[in-house]
Amino acid sequence: MTIGAHAWATLVLFFVSTVFVIHPVSFHVRIPVIGRTKVTIGLMTSPLITIAILWAAQCLGATQIRNGIVGTDGIKPYNILILFISLAYMAITLDVTGILQAAAFWVSNKGGNNGRKLYFYFYVLLTLISMVVGNDPVILSGTAFLVYYTAATNLEPVAWLISEFAAANTASMVLFVGNPTNVVICEGFRINNAAFTAYTILPFLACSVACYAALSFQFRDGKHVPRRLNNIGKLNVREVLRDPVSAIFGGVLLLTCLVLVIVLSFIHVDVWKVVLPFAVAKFIFDMGWDHYRYSTGRIPKFGDRSRDTDTGEDAMVSELRRAMSMPTDPERSSTLLSLSVPPEKLPGAETRIPQTDSPAQSSLTVSVVDPTTPPEPPRIFSKQRENLDHLRQKWAAHFPTFFTALPRLPFGLIPFAFSQFILIEALAAQGWINVFGGWLVKASNRQMIPTVWLVGVLGVILCNVAGTNIGATILLTKIVHAAQLPASSEKAAALALAVSSNIGAVSFTFSASLAGLLWKSILNQKSITIKQATFAFWNMLPLLMMTSVGLSVVTAMMVVLY
Repeated sequence: MTIGAHAWATLVLFFVSTVFVIHPVSFHVRIPVIGRTKVTIGLMTSPLITIAILWAAQCLGATQIRNGIVGTDGIKPYNILILFISLAYMAITLDVTGILQAAAFWVSNKGGNNGRKLYFYFYVLLTLISMVVGNDPVILSGTAFLVYYTAATNLEPVAWLISEFAAANTASMVLFVGNPTNVVICEGFRINNAAFTAYTILPFLACSVACYAALSFQFRDGKHVPRRLNNIGKLNVREVLRDPVSAIFGGVLLLTCLVLVIVLSFIHVDVWKVVLPFAVAKFIFDMGWDHYRYSTGRIPKFGDRSRDTDTGEDAMVSELRRAMSMPTDPERSSTLLSLSVPPEKLPGAETRIPQTDSPAQSSLTVSVVDPTTPPEPPRIFSKQRENLDHLRQKWAAHFPTFFTALPRLPFGLIPFAFSQFILIEALAAQGWINVFGGWLVKASNRQMIPTVWLVGVLGVILCNVAGTNIGATILLTKIVHAAQLPASSEKAAALALAVSSNIGAVSFTFSASLAGLLWKSILNQKSITIKQATFAFWNMLPLLMMTSVGLSVVTAMMVVLY
């Protein structure tokens, strides 16, 4: 197929859309009746706008859009998205019970005042949890916990947050359900779900050990991870376990679901057909159990202020404050207060974490929004919006599990993932996938070992420039198929891609993965800013070591197998 103007336009716009995913652009426009509105071109909108432009320019058509939704080459986008929304609901509602915070408290008690031991224990804990529930629930819960914990103990937070992010994303390569990219690989290369874990367990162990070694080396200074911590009182694990009944039920249900998915994979049942009924069962339990607790007074009635507090603190913050209260450090207390109390309950202020001469510390600030800032001018439908907010608060009080989990669900994955599938179908229609497949053949000479390193290194790089690790995985899967490699080289490419698409999240841009964007947004909500350069600087050594070690293990495995 000849590469013409339409093909070049498609390729250029594909990478331009990624630029806006990496660096979103916001501006205000004035819309009649509605008024001044903020518009953002970023993760949610950039790929969709690109598809609209390509469709208008006749660079793609209805066939590519349909293929991007229904799927080709054995990859079913709807299967992947139903699977992950369902699994995310079960994992996030399990997190809502406080079980992950309770586990973190238990680890803190085991580590005591030994900073190095505690750093290692947290890394192991986050790794083990991510192996089972995937990276997103750990990013959701672990990030918030470490923000509060490091503020309460007066620790420099970057070392702990970078370690958490690396541990969560590295461990997500173990189970095929740990990351959307794993499902793309299993479906695209027709790898059995149980076999996927068998293939990735050794590269994961090698990457995890290498990652911790790199983190320990670069954060070896006492200002990052002190040998001895400030006096830490005994944390009450039970205090943060909000709902033991739901935690037990949710944990058993999730583990049963994962085991059943692996067993049924041998008879080639679509994964979403297994997972969705479990998610529906968890939803029914959550609604029924919350209704029972609400009716029996185990959770406060809506509007009953006598059963609530005005402190703005949850159980985790309260318990941390109690345990760290001896001796009281006013600067530390004010920092924890600024992190735990909503801005409307504080005077306008900005609090900085004590500075050191490290490059990471100089770019991290904790700040509180000044509530005296003039509010946005009133808009139409304000009364209707107020009524809807009141109704939402009433239902959220009655069914707290579902309404706490709902805003955390990765619904943004749906339009983004479909958009990436459609854009890559457009590249295929314009002949680019065949061109890239030809390049892979020439570079690797269809040999197994060169294929491992070419696909592995390209996977890490493309995570940053091809629409997160999801876009990179879809693109490279299509390219490997187009190259028509021998069976051994194709299997080598699949395993190299499984490693690179997961460790590629621990990379140079936040947008290398949806987990990175989620991590950044949580830190922003906690008024903590970590610059892009800081993120890349601290990830560089772990990523280089994991890439080298992980792909070396894949190479050794393929040599033994073939």
